[in-house]
Amino acid sequence: MTDREIVEAILRRDPSVTKEYLYRRCYPLFKSIYDRYYTDCHSCFEFINEIYLLIMTPGKGQTESRLATFSYRCTLTMWLKIVAQNYCRQLFAKKGEFFEESLPEGDRNSVISQSLSLSMHDLDRADLQRILDSMPNERYRRLITLRYIDEKSNEETASLLGMTMANFYNKHKLAKEQFSQQLRKEGLI
Repeated sequence: MTDREIVEAILRRDPSVTKEYLYRRCYPLFKSIYDRYYTDCHSCFEFINEIYLLIMTPGKGQTESRLATFSYRCTLTMWLKIVAQNYCRQLFAKKGEFFEESLPEGDRNSVISQSLSLSMHDLDRADLQRILDSMPNERYRRLITLRYIDEKSNEETASLLGMTMANFYNKHKLAKEQFSQQLRKEGLI
C-alpha cells in the first residue's frame, strides 16, 4: 500500500490497516521513541494509542485531524517519527515547567545543573523503587540495588550475583545504561 492509501484507510478507521501499520509495521519506530523519551505511558502499546489519538483528533482551533492535514512531503513513517518525538518533548517540557514552578524562586536557576548531577540519593525511596521496578531486566535491577542502594563494592556485588569481574563490569555498564534510560523516560535527567 502507498502512504496515501494507508492514510485514507486510517482516516476511515479501518481496523486491519490501522493495526497492521501502526501496531505492527511501525512498532519498532514507536518502541525506540518510547524507550528513549519521557512518556506517561506504562507500555509501548499505550504510547501508540496516545499517538493514534493525537493524529486522529484536530488540534486547537482546527477542524481537521493532524493526519488529515498530512501533506506527503515526507514518508508517513518519517512524519509519525517527528510527531511522536515532538509529543514526547512537549510532555518533558511540561513536566520541567511543573517542576520549576514548584521550586522556591532562588532554586529555579539551578534546575538544569541539579538535574544533570542527579544521583540515587537525590530520589526519594518511592521514586527510586518505581524507577527500579520499571527496568525490564531483573538482573540489572538487582545489580543496581546491590551496588548503589546497599552500597556494596564491585567485588561484593559480583560475588553476590555469581559473576566473574569481567562479566560484572560488562553487566554493570548495561545496568547503568538501562537505569539512566528509565530516569530519562521519567524526565529526571
